[in-house]
Amino acid sequence: MQHTPAIQDLVLIGGGHAHLSVLRRFAMRPLPGVRLTLVSRTSQSPYSGMLPGFIAGHYTARAMHFDLRALAHQVGCRFILAEVIGLDPIAGRVQLADRSDLEFDLLSLNTGSTPALPASLLDDTRFTPVKPIDAFARRWQAIEHRVLSNMGACHIAVIGGGAGGVELVLAMQHRLQAARRARGAPADTLAFTLLCAEDSLLPGHNRATRAAFVRILADRGITVQTSARVEVVDSGRVHTADDRSFCFDEILWVTSAEPASWFRDSGLRTDDHGYVQVGTDLRSISHPGVFAAGDCASIVGHPRPKAGVHAVRQGAWLAENLQRVLKGEPLRHEIPQRQALAILATGPRHAVATRGRWSVQGRWVWRWKDLIDRRFMRKFQSLPTPMAAVEHPAPIALQEELSALGPLEGRCGGCGAKVAAQTLRSALSALTGSGADVPMEDAAVSEFPAGQVAVQSMDGFRSFVDDPWLFGQITAAHALSDLHAMGATPHSALAYVTLPVNGESLTRRDLTQLLAGAQTVLRASGAALVGGHTAESVEMSLAFSVTGFAPREGLRPKRAPHAGDVLILTKALGTGVLMAAHMQGRSFSPWIDAALLSMRADNGRAARVLSTYTVHALTDVTGFGLAGHLGEMLEDSGLVAEVDLSALPILEGALEMLTAGIRSTLHARNAQLPASIVLRDNTPEPARYDLLFDPQTSGGLLAALPAHEGSACVRALQEAGCVAAIIGAVRAR
Repeated sequence: MQHTPAIQDLVLIGGGHAHLSVLRRFAMRPLPGVRLTLVSRTSQSPYSGMLPGFIAGHYTARAMHFDLRALAHQVGCRFILAEVIGLDPIAGRVQLADRSDLEFDLLSLNTGSTPALPASLLDDTRFTPVKPIDAFARRWQAIEHRVLSNMGACHIAVIGGGAGGVELVLAMQHRLQAARRARGAPADTLAFTLLCAEDSLLPGHNRATRAAFVRILADRGITVQTSARVEVVDSGRVHTADDRSFCFDEILWVTSAEPASWFRDSGLRTDDHGYVQVGTDLRSISHPGVFAAGDCASIVGHPRPKAGVHAVRQGAWLAENLQRVLKGEPLRHEIPQRQALAILATGPRHAVATRGRWSVQGRWVWRWKDLIDRRFMRKFQSLPTPMAAVEHPAPIALQEELSALGPLEGRCGGCGAKVAAQTLRSALSALTGSGADVPMEDAAVSEFPAGQVAVQSMDGFRSFVDDPWLFGQITAAHALSDLHAMGATPHSALAYVTLPVNGESLTRRDLTQLLAGAQTVLRASGAALVGGHTAESVEMSLAFSVTGFAPREGLRPKRAPHAGDVLILTKALGTGVLMAAHMQGRSFSPWIDAALLSMRADNGRAARVLSTYTVHALTDVTGFGLAGHLGEMLEDSGLVAEVDLSALPILEGALEMLTAGIRSTLHARNAQLPASIVLRDNTPEPARYDLLFDPQTSGGLLAALPAHEGSACVRALQEAGCVAAIIGAVRAR
């Protein structure tokens, strides 16, 4: 894909429904000179409209989630998996948990809301807030397991008499009673209570709708307690403001919500409840570089309920205005509708539709809702390609700076392709200001402990993730792996960085993020980043020359296994096929999250554990795959390795993708089983066999050690946080 220089950063915080529309519009009408970044604390975003159907058992968890990472990849939007903990709209910085700040030129907020929990709430395992919905979808499985693992009496409460609470209690009853019947247990041992703070259910809905749900709840045997404002929840006991008390086995909270706590501290103008105040153009009334939509926003003069339908309708409105402000055009103003169609599910495939004074119900209403929901999901499961017939010029404000960059094909090579000195100094200044130690000399000078030998290695690659901070972490962990495999203590690193041609500000931001991410791994291992080189290129790449030291007699050999040794692998396999699937748009974001988490984990902790055992041979598993690196270990040894395919630790999704025919580009060149490797399982699954040749990025360590130490070593590795397993043994040929 041809690189288009970028001058400005548009950052989207949150993967809510409105931001899906922003991604869709930028997919159809990209703006040259504008780089898009989506920051979300989860890689999947649930569609709230399908939550009752998911709880009732009509949809799978996967069917009700948008894959944010995949959508961002389709658009060419950077995806950053991180939690936002602060914002400085004046400096243009977003503070992220456990990583460097992210800078922006234009910001949009669509973060949803969380339950407004009582201050006296204790840490009770029986208490479950429904919002944020993505977290609840995971916790629901735990609730279901607890309820169904004990077939005795169980009393479940839902706190909140609005649409969310009513739909949830009906969906839960439908699902759990059916599950108990399927197991041959009586369903009537499950009791459900709905507590409503108001004097009637569904405030804000018409009389006919309220009456319909009163009848439905009564017919289903669900107890309703009105005027029951909950003030305290303590060890399964609920206390209301009028001194009533109830005891429950499971308590779910679906009442009023509140925005992110960091909104108030950011300096943004907020309303009395803490929501960001915006005008009818969805622009912050206090900071023109910030927009907000959905549950986290409050439109001045036009308050509306916090409901998904409003966020969905604001999506196109927000997307258009973000592009308008970037192009310097007048913004679109719109007054949100007062009445919206609501279709409320009742548990089974039946629903009630309501708007204004109108209300209707039936199974056909559920089919109508199902059609609307599935159509909405399909709209964002695959985004359109850019409209070829329409020219998309760069915003006028950016054209001058883009012109100053000149044509990419005419840019100089050699030292003429270095990153500008001022940009480099600014990036390094940001690093040294955070406590890093990057000398500004032409060359680094190092001292080693007396009697130690230097151990050096170099490794790196072009970027395969669009988060430079994360890419820096993975590359550093990968480069250090050879030192750990040799038994060396990391000492220092030199970086070689290539960056795509962008505006000076974006280049500085990328370089700072890249090196800051790498330093979290380098410094944790005891290594200092002591210098390097930068250059322009068509894409981002990073490599490290790393140096360590070790006593000569303490170096660990690669090719010295003993007959009778067991083989231990310290990381799960599958990064190659999973990243290939991601590039082809066929992966599942939770799989990629787990693969990236594995890749960024430094092998230092595994090496430290292994150093306390009698390790005869040690290597790391990287580009040649497990079979290739194990074959190297056995070269000229006269020994063979028996590999138990069923014992291999495997990343989730890897076998599924291999079975689907997806392979890394290096897989075919790796796919030859060395004669020194035999398979203990004579009838392996084809995908498990293929996994032997999957190239690993920042893979684990492979160790050969005496059999009597194997089990204790695996336990110690697992206690240190490694995914470790005995995968085979070494024997005489």
